[in-house]
Amino acid sequence: MKLINQLSKETGIPIGTIRFYEKSGLFSGEKKQEVTTNNYVYYGDDVIEKLRFIQMAKAVGFTLAEIKEVVDAWYKKEISQKAQIEVLDKKLLQIDVKIKELKAMKKQIALCKYNIENRTEQDIII
Repeated sequence: MKLINQLSKETGIPIGTIRFYEKSGLFSGEKKQEVTTNNYVYYGDDVIEKLRFIQMAKAVGFTLAEIKEVVDAWYKKEISQKAQIEVLDKKLLQIDVKIKELKAMKKQIALCKYNIENRTEQDIII
């Protein structure tokens, strides 16, 4: 069992972020029942694994809401291989849509830039 500062050091995730994840329901710590003199929350090794999963999932574009839907089942291996593939396929489709949107934006910006670069003094209205 580890305290939040130990989790932070081990994972490289700031304490505030860990607290935010916990408040978001991505995992939870526990208080030791035999200790009544402080409000320390302790975290098991499973939380370290979940934090690493969260970091990996965020790095490839999953939102916290999406992560929350699958983190426990994925971590506990309660989600089938087929379901895991479906989650990843859905994210790939979302990424493809985003790529198309970004390409359209890039094309529009390039067109604006071209128009600006190729206008003459007569085209500029004062």
